[in-house]
Amino acid sequence: MRPYILSESNWKSIKEEKTEVAVLTWGATEAHNYHLPYGTDNYQIEAIAAEAGKLAWNKGVKLKVLPNIPFGVNTGQADITLDMNLNPSTQLAILSDIIEVLNRQNIYKLILLNGHGGNNFKPILRELGLKYPKMLLIATNFFDVVDKSQFFEEKGDHADEMETSLMLHLKRELVLDLKEAGDGKERKSRITGIREGWAWSERQWSMVTADTGIGDPRKATSEKGERFITAVTQKLANLIEEVSEVEIGNRYE
Repeated sequence: MRPYILSESNWKSIKEEKTEVAVLTWGATEAHNYHLPYGTDNYQIEAIAAEAGKLAWNKGVKLKVLPNIPFGVNTGQADITLDMNLNPSTQLAILSDIIEVLNRQNIYKLILLNGHGGNNFKPILRELGLKYPKMLLIATNFFDVVDKSQFFEEKGDHADEMETSLMLHLKRELVLDLKEAGDGKERKSRITGIREGWAWSERQWSMVTADTGIGDPRKATSEKGERFITAVTQKLANLIEEVSEVEIGNRYE
């Protein structure tokens, strides 16, 4: 039993503990080029949260990593077979129920650890923060924690060199030979503002990429994935520790 993982804990231990920080991971179930499994985002975020939780627990932090939510926002992928979608309004309802439980049980600190680029929790947490003013609600994307360019050569954001390296390290048995992978070429928008990054429109996945990937995965290695995860989990463990120690009503200098 890992005592920082809620799903592995039991009532005998839970009833004697005081949990200071809850960590909720949120992934997605979707196609990842030809070579990675549909559960890639979930495998990654669960492993990262578990390792960060272990590091924080070993420093004395009383935390619990909650079970992962395996479906994310995939509204731009409606025609990709079995890409599972939760609308943002559904995410709001799910998070509201979870936060209500934590708030009622005097667990006032929640870190939402996101593993899927289509999830955007900022507006949701703004609304729920107003509803539950005692709560400290923090969101972070694991892929933003460190500078990816220090670890990987090819740019991309889906089934790319980074995600492929992570899966080679975490779940090599689920990764096809990289000769089977597509090149992850992304078709760019014809609209200047979107192409330059100062305007936004949701990407229609089947128009943007032929293989569902964005970013060439073929330089991926398990070693790159391991180095990246080590850097990410250390910083996340520090975040969990700081959140545990901070006084919610006095968290600004």
